[in-house]
Amino acid sequence: MKRKIYNKLFAWKNKPDRLPLLLYGARQTGKTYILTEFGRQHYSNIAYVNFEQSTPARMIFDGDLLPSRIIELLSSVLEIEIKPDKTLLFFDEIQACDRALTALKYFAEQANDYHIVAAGSLLGVAVNREKFSFPVGKVQIETLYPMDFEEYLWARGKKGLVKEIHSCFAERKAVEEALHVHLLEVLREYLLIGGMPAVVKEYLIAKDYQKAADIQRWILSSYVVDMTKYATASESAKIRAAFATLPMQLAKDNQKFQYKLIKKGASATHFGVAIDWLESSGVVIKCRKVNSGYTPLSMYTDMSAFKLFPADVGLFCSMAGILLADVVGVNDNTGKTRGILAECYVAQCLSASGAQLYYWESDGIAEIDFVIVDNGMAIPLEVKSSVNTRARSLEVYRKRYNPGYVIRISEKNFGFDNGIFSIPLYAAFLV
Repeated sequence: MKRKIYNKLFAWKNKPDRLPLLLYGARQTGKTYILTEFGRQHYSNIAYVNFEQSTPARMIFDGDLLPSRIIELLSSVLEIEIKPDKTLLFFDEIQACDRALTALKYFAEQANDYHIVAAGSLLGVAVNREKFSFPVGKVQIETLYPMDFEEYLWARGKKGLVKEIHSCFAERKAVEEALHVHLLEVLREYLLIGGMPAVVKEYLIAKDYQKAADIQRWILSSYVVDMTKYATASESAKIRAAFATLPMQLAKDNQKFQYKLIKKGASATHFGVAIDWLESSGVVIKCRKVNSGYTPLSMYTDMSAFKLFPADVGLFCSMAGILLADVVGVNDNTGKTRGILAECYVAQCLSASGAQLYYWESDGIAEIDFVIVDNGMAIPLEVKSSVNTRARSLEVYRKRYNPGYVIRISEKNFGFDNGIFSIPLYAAFLV
């Protein structure tokens, strides 16, 4: 399946001042697969090391970190010739070997003719450990997210529809109504399946939501197992407890994360580290509150108030027990569920674009789902799960901060009227 990260990998390979590349991402986003396929297509051979599985490979880094020594010993252990510019040296699950990550600094300084990539499911967690020596400024960092809706359309063989979405977004013109309705139907399918490659692959082969759900449950179980790594038993219990409240947190009218839902009397003092773990591992996305619509938004952030969204909307459906009928239903009983999923989906899109997520709230009078920055302006973005797009909060925000325009993401077609840029949900990946 085609992934957008591939273009970044190709550009990295051809850089004259290339640094070792670190690929972040939650478990099962496809890091190992994409790096291995990239190596097969663009290199003579791959020298693959999995530090969770290979004790001899880990032991190599117990000695000095001279690149020539490491290359010589790895060549012997792997029984493969490692050539500069010809071999892709791939360190997988690098968080299991602290000194291997430290060694990347010396490859950058002394042997940058070697092409080195590294990945790890808990890499974000590992680098936050105090004993970890991170090679600051000596590595290129990229993140692999779950497949977005554009990548899902590619996998579904709908490249023509992708071109149509791009064209209509750029020209702010409506998609043909028949295509618009079809794209909304495919999006509802995506909301339930999500963007984990293994889940997408299973669904496209079997066309069976239940089989896809089985893989989602397996991935969620692997997350729970990961929560026991790099954490004490007490910390692990707190991480699991905090994660388990995610559906309840988002179902509230006020979606601000509340520690009391984890445990009576709980606070940031007790569970702050657990939240940091979930964010660092790529399992959740944090959306921080801002008290102003002026830029830079970081100056107006309320660090004590935030929302947590799932990194993958499909896994959230599995976790919350959301069924197909809840996603495609149009009655009042499913309206709130669809609204929650729409927000989760847009949060996932914005995060994958590299944006820091913010929301705006004003004394309980008005709330904007997301605020993004465009040309120095803080642009409000409202999300609606249907064609009913009345948004009083947008008008409150506009009168107070006078942004150049506002964005409304809903089931309505593209359009631009009265300073409101209307974007259909299926095009949120372009924001």
